[in-house]
Amino acid sequence: MKNLSLILNIVLLAAVVALYILHFTSGKDQTPETSETNAAPFAVNIAYINSDTLLQKYEFSKVAADELENKQVELQAEYENRARGLQTEIQNFQRNAQNMTMAQARAIEEDLTKKQQNLLRYQESLTQTLMQEEAKVSNELYDKVADYLRDYGLTNNYQLVLTYQKGSGVLYANDSLNITTQVVDGLNQAYQQEAKSADTTAVKP
Repeated sequence: MKNLSLILNIVLLAAVVALYILHFTSGKDQTPETSETNAAPFAVNIAYINSDTLLQKYEFSKVAADELENKQVELQAEYENRARGLQTEIQNFQRNAQNMTMAQARAIEEDLTKKQQNLLRYQESLTQTLMQEEAKVSNELYDKVADYLRDYGLTNNYQLVLTYQKGSGVLYANDSLNITTQVVDGLNQAYQQEAKSADTTAVKP
């Protein structure tokens, strides 16, 4: 449940690698070559994005990471509050057990055991809730980046967009292929427009 930004980074890296292979050719008429050896070589326009930089500078990513962290803190506080309450009951029982009959002690022990089991189930439920929140944010992040890159690739005639970072499998990429800044700027502009639209809708009577 820790290092949510790292989890988000890993998810985005897996999602954006080889994100979209667009149409390699348009509907232009081509004259058949007389032989395969005379065929003109096909040019593929490729670009790459540094996913670490995107996650650091994309406003939606930063806001989402903060919200997930706040949610984690909230859920952890809820669990710790219940755990402290149960611990207090256990300590009270241990102090007063000698003054109880065997039947009373056995009944309280059974009740405490049930509460411990319920606390464990509650913890599992909180963990599942956080995982669902992370998955929801990861999917939304993927969709936003994928949708933007689809349009960006078509507009700028890119057939392939990759991620480039240490450990990504790409040992070298020319800086001229780096479109991270342009993509981040475009994503942030779109995100700001969405935020403004949401604010405008919220204030309407």
